[in-house]
Amino acid sequence: MTEKTPKLRAALDGVPTYKPGKPAAAGGPVAYKLSSNENPYPPLPGVLDTALAAAASFNRYPDMACTGLMAELSERFGVPLTHLATGTGSVGVAQQLVQATAGPGDEVVYAWRSFEAYPIITQVASATPVQVPLTPGDVHDLDAMLAAITDRTRLIFVCNPNNPTGTVVRRAELESFLDRVPSDVLVVLDEAYLEFIRDPEVPDGIDLYRDRPNVCVLRTFSKAYGLAGLRVGFAVAHEPVAAALRKTAVPFGVSQVAQDAAVASLRSEDALRERVEALVAERARVASGLAGQGWTVPESQANFVWLRLGERTADFAAACERAGVVVRPFPGEGVRVTIGETEANDLFLRAAEQFRKEL
Repeated sequence: MTEKTPKLRAALDGVPTYKPGKPAAAGGPVAYKLSSNENPYPPLPGVLDTALAAAASFNRYPDMACTGLMAELSERFGVPLTHLATGTGSVGVAQQLVQATAGPGDEVVYAWRSFEAYPIITQVASATPVQVPLTPGDVHDLDAMLAAITDRTRLIFVCNPNNPTGTVVRRAELESFLDRVPSDVLVVLDEAYLEFIRDPEVPDGIDLYRDRPNVCVLRTFSKAYGLAGLRVGFAVAHEPVAAALRKTAVPFGVSQVAQDAAVASLRSEDALRERVEALVAERARVASGLAGQGWTVPESQANFVWLRLGERTADFAAACERAGVVVRPFPGEGVRVTIGETEANDLFLRAAEQFRKEL
């Protein structure tokens, strides 16, 4: 007799599994992890003490409404409390957005390659992913994304800067795009790396959302603020969308430790700015070093750089690992390399130079 197993949704069969950045091997030759877009600095001043104080009460449920954090965000960004929603990192809020807007027969449009969670959260909701190739310069092709909209389109993700290429969409083209998207289609500006942008032509999504009811902005504390392990992000959107996000949130999903650490991080703006400037300077140094070696590197406005390597991707990643740094390969496409400590960046540059010499 054949033993029966629990029936699971057939829609999950084709869902890709999210692949986190490979960790540095414990006790092995690899010294630095540049495979995840993490901040190499420790928590901002005072944040660890605040988190430890909050941890003393983790036998209690957190404030489900995230009252203190919501108030801080409302004041910081000049938006009503009713226009805010929190979640477990910006990816958690992105999943809530898909759940709130799309289901079987509906379509979610996004560039590709872009953040690899987009197809996962779309297919988990039984919606249909519509992937629009990047331009040859690895930038969002907004005209092609417009052409991909149908009467089944419910949501569009625009990752700005784009993960993993670091490229950006500038104000004029983004505003033109938003003006042409049907008003009943939600456009999500995923701005996980906003703090690293130095191109003055790239708009702040919150400025664009204010008079556009179909625009939602995603932000996170995982990157510039260095709270990746605490999982806290937020959305800014007009009231109907924000209310839907609060309905689809996992109850008590954002821990009190995360909430209090996020508030303390927001209050440490000078130290944040100093650290981000240091990472931006390192990004420029790494990009310049790669260009000097002869690599073609898209201009990155994030905390990483992208090398399109095609079939050489796996070999390059292996060479980096032998040199002491782990990078993030996308097989057959390229590698994303996070800007880390100066020593890590130096190791990477040496590995890239040696690899190029051996071509």
